[in-house]
Amino acid sequence: MNLGDIAEAVKSYHPKADLDVIWSAYIYSAKAHRHQNRLSGAAYISHPLEVAYNLTRLKMDEQTIAAGLLHDTIEDTLLTAEELQKIFGNEIYHLVEGVTKISQIKFSSKEESQAENYRKMILAMSEDIRVVLIKLADRAHNIKTLGSLNYDAQQRIARETLDIFAPIANRLGIGWMKDELEDGAFMYLMPDEHEAIRADLASGQNLREIYVEKVRAMLENELRVSEIKGNVVGRSKHLFGIHQKMEQQEIDFNDLYDLTGLRILTYSLKDCYSILGLVHSLWKPIPGRFKDYIAMPKPNLYRSLHTAVIGPEGERLEIQIRTEKMHKICEEGIAAHWQYKEEKGIGKQPINNQLTWVRHLLETQKDLKNPKEFINSFKVDLFSSEVFVFTPEGRVIALQRDSTPVDFAYMVHTDIGNHCSTAKVNGKIVSLRYKLKNGDRVEIKTSKNQLPNRNWLSFIKTSKARSKILNFINSREKEKSLSLGVTLLNNSLAEYQVNSSEVLCGNVFNETLSASGFTNFDSLLRAIGLGKVSTHLFIEKLLPKEKIHERNKKESSRIKIQEKNPTQSGGIKLKCFNDDISLRVSKCCHPVPGDPITGYITRERGVSVHHIDCKNLQSSGGGSERFIDVVWADVKSVYSARVSIVASDKPGQLAKITQVLAACDINITLANLRQGPKEKAYFEFFIEINDLEHLNRMFLEVIKIPGVIHAKRINEYNRYLNIQEEEKSC
Repeated sequence: MNLGDIAEAVKSYHPKADLDVIWSAYIYSAKAHRHQNRLSGAAYISHPLEVAYNLTRLKMDEQTIAAGLLHDTIEDTLLTAEELQKIFGNEIYHLVEGVTKISQIKFSSKEESQAENYRKMILAMSEDIRVVLIKLADRAHNIKTLGSLNYDAQQRIARETLDIFAPIANRLGIGWMKDELEDGAFMYLMPDEHEAIRADLASGQNLREIYVEKVRAMLENELRVSEIKGNVVGRSKHLFGIHQKMEQQEIDFNDLYDLTGLRILTYSLKDCYSILGLVHSLWKPIPGRFKDYIAMPKPNLYRSLHTAVIGPEGERLEIQIRTEKMHKICEEGIAAHWQYKEEKGIGKQPINNQLTWVRHLLETQKDLKNPKEFINSFKVDLFSSEVFVFTPEGRVIALQRDSTPVDFAYMVHTDIGNHCSTAKVNGKIVSLRYKLKNGDRVEIKTSKNQLPNRNWLSFIKTSKARSKILNFINSREKEKSLSLGVTLLNNSLAEYQVNSSEVLCGNVFNETLSASGFTNFDSLLRAIGLGKVSTHLFIEKLLPKEKIHERNKKESSRIKIQEKNPTQSGGIKLKCFNDDISLRVSKCCHPVPGDPITGYITRERGVSVHHIDCKNLQSSGGGSERFIDVVWADVKSVYSARVSIVASDKPGQLAKITQVLAACDINITLANLRQGPKEKAYFEFFIEINDLEHLNRMFLEVIKIPGVIHAKRINEYNRYLNIQEEEKSC
């Protein structure tokens, strides 16, 4: 690639472009990189030239192409940002600076770092989409030259390309770039699968080409007879697209029926539908394979008719029909709208205003503070497939597949979503859980009394709805936790016989607040209300020692009868916080040492510790900010577990089982026995154990008992213990 080719390409779509700025950028870049080579051995300037050429394929303006030539100068040469700004002006400087910032992003596996990097990417897209287009052009060349890098670098760049940059190219509607990025990454991430598909394609290529040419000639002849202007071209599926279809449908290469395809380009919307009718009159359409992306365009502005038919010789054939203008948008994506008007000079349409999905991402990143929630939302927005529905006025709304009326309501307006009470689809009242289908006409009824609730989170699909619901619930919970914190703190202070209005002010209080890590009184109250902080620990730091001793003396003088509590958590500790937070083992799943566990901050009773797979925990609907890391401590303690044993129903079986349990140093706290069908006996025991290893040793001995069929631990809801209190606290 040379600059002459780039200049000619720019002139072909923008005859009045200022080529001087492109030449100046090239000269400056060549000087800055003059002593540098790529790892392949090629002169470094070859890379900026390839990036600039990729930008001409996107029909970019001269400022963007100049920035493409200069995109590595700040990061990889002695050229300073100030010097670049002085020579080329603010516009080109900001583009180069934006690309440099994106290039420095390392998509690490840590959720906090990864979320922050995704946020940077979104902000770059929202401020000037050209920054991301330059980065995509850069990655499109780099993915072709991965062979010069070591294996680890190849894997990292290929994975990043497939996870981040290819989906962004797809969302921007840049078809050729998406395909090149996916195929390039595919070759390095899955070389065996890549080579197998490439070989399979090559083996039947000649026959497919002959068949496509035959069908193409037939269609062109039919168009002439019908006096419809249009061009018919063959199209091939890219390698990664074939791999995806094989994976998703769990089929072999030989079972693929859409390797053969044609595209018909015409000149008017009317002709598109006329050609569709012509195709269906020639060959039988395959039911369920017709998609009208003209009437209902994709969010990336993609428009086309798709149909599949049983073509000549019984072969399945995919056909796409679109106008030349639609095809330009299909190939170039959003960049095709960056039009140039010769009579008025350069007339750039505001590309960013058309990127509704970028605006949704911006809203989401403001609402979702939790890294995991934000990353999931980002990926949903990138990878979601769409369903298209209508408002009562006939406006098309694109949603993620399996979206519900609640998702629709939030897409129309946040207030409509927050007060969504009932929904009508095609004139009939439906459940808010109803999964919308293509072409549904949706009407939402609102009520001032209706507010978002956690149950909605179990069925909504779109990231916008999820972020708005979580934002509403979290803000309400903060208010509740503040009120609860006030009550709990006042009640605790009353135990020390002090006036709260007197001690919760002044220098001593402010110093204690600061020493405890709180910036203001409200943050302390919320932490107490959420169960994150012990009121007594804070009070012991706040009040004089004599007050503390006086209260403790009264407490110790009381006669207490303390029952053994199977929910004590002496063997568990918080992973990253102080040990002053109250901990208790959940009754619904009874985790024991060795089980994977997590903590859940309850409203009044500190942290409840659950098995990571606990159904009660999964159905709680709590915000992720209420989860906290806990670990098993190296402390000897006794834990409750529930076990089920099935054995043949014969005399003495219970005695044998209890003898083995006793020999294993197992204490039985509760037992339930019943006879079952087919001469089986069912035993359920609540037992006390030291840890998971202790439990497993017991199972190994029990299973040796003659007549025992199986023995297992039960983590499901316990009908013998009152779990309502547990559920309320969660």
